[in-house]
Amino acid sequence: MLDNGVIFGLERFTNGLPAYVICTAEALTEKLVNVLAPAMTVLALPSSLEFTPALEEACLELKKQGFRIAIDDFNKKTKLHTIVKLADYVRVNFTRFDAEEREYLQQMNFASNVLVAKRVDTQEDYREACAKGFTLFQGDYFCHPVLLKKHKIPANRLFHFEIVRLLHHNPIDVREVSKLVRRDAALTFRLLRLVNSPLYAIQKEMRSIEAAIFIVGEDALRRMVSLAVLSEMNTDQPPEILQMALVRARFCELAAGLFALEPAEQYLLGMLSLVPAMLCLPVEELIPSLPLSSPICEALQGTDNAERSFLSWLEFHERGDWAACDEIVAAVDPARQQLNRRQLILCYADAVVWAQTALRSAAWPES
Repeated sequence: MLDNGVIFGLERFTNGLPAYVICTAEALTEKLVNVLAPAMTVLALPSSLEFTPALEEACLELKKQGFRIAIDDFNKKTKLHTIVKLADYVRVNFTRFDAEEREYLQQMNFASNVLVAKRVDTQEDYREACAKGFTLFQGDYFCHPVLLKKHKIPANRLFHFEIVRLLHHNPIDVREVSKLVRRDAALTFRLLRLVNSPLYAIQKEMRSIEAAIFIVGEDALRRMVSLAVLSEMNTDQPPEILQMALVRARFCELAAGLFALEPAEQYLLGMLSLVPAMLCLPVEELIPSLPLSSPICEALQGTDNAERSFLSWLEFHERGDWAACDEIVAAVDPARQQLNRRQLILCYADAVVWAQTALRSAAWPES
C-alpha cells in the first residue's frame, strides 16, 4: 500500500481527501510512513497496539512533520492512553457503543470534532449517533436509506431504464437510443460532456449523439450512457452513492475478465446494485424494469450465486472484512488464491481511479 501511495499518490485513491492508513508499530517507529505526504495522510493506530516509549516518540515526531494521528477502535481496554492525547481523531466502533463505553468516553472529554462513529450502517444508526453527540461518521448508512414501500418508479426513471435496456441489445439501435437521449436535456448534456472529456480521450470535439456513438464504439457507449443515466438517477442523493456505484461497476467489469464472466453484465450488476439507494425503492420493485439476465437479477436480490461473487467481494472489502474477501477468492479459484487476491486488489485500485475521473467528467460545471 505504501508503495502504491508513492507511485500513484494517495490523492488518486481518495479524490483529494485525506487517506486513513492503518499502521503497524514498525511502520511508525521505523519511519516507513515517511514516504507518504503528511498533508494527505491520517495515520491510524489500532487500539490493540502495545504502548512503548519508542512508539510515543515516533508519533510526536510524525505530528511535527504534519501527519495527523487517529486511534482506531478506541475502547476501555486501549493501552495507548498517552498517545490518545496526541490524536486528531478517535474512531469508535458504534456497534459496540454501549452505556458503559459512552460514560468512559465522556470521562475522556474528547472534543466533538475528534470522535468518529464507525460502523454507522443504517439511517437509524446515523440518527442515534447524532443524538449521542457524534459529528463525524464512517459507514454505508447512505446506501441503506428508508425505502418507500409500494412507491411507484417515477416516469423519468422508467424512461432511463428503457435507455439502458436498449443499450444491451446487440447490435445497438443507434437511431432509437439517440432519439431517447435527446428527449432528456440533462442526459444529453451529460453524454456530450462525457464524450468530450479526458475519460474517453477523443481528439475531435463531438457535438451530436450519433457522431459520438459511431466514434466511441458500442462498448464505450454502453458505459458512457450508463454513467450519464446513473448520474441523473442520483440527483437527489449524496454523491458518495454515485461514486460507490461507479467503483462497483468498474471493479466487477475488470474482475469478470479474470474469471470468464461476462464483463458487460458484471458492469451493470455493480452499477445497479446501488440504484435502490438512489431511488429509495426496494430492489424487488426495480427488477422487472432492469435489462438483466435471470442470474444477474437473482444476484441483485442477494442470491449467493457465481455471478454475485465479485460484488460480494467488494461489499466485504468496503466494510474491511478481509477474511470474508479471502473466503470468496478461495471458493472461486482455490488453486490461485494468492495471485487472484492481488489481482482483485489491483482491479479495485484501478476502479477507484476510474470512478473519480468519471465522476468529475459527469459533473455539472460549477456556477
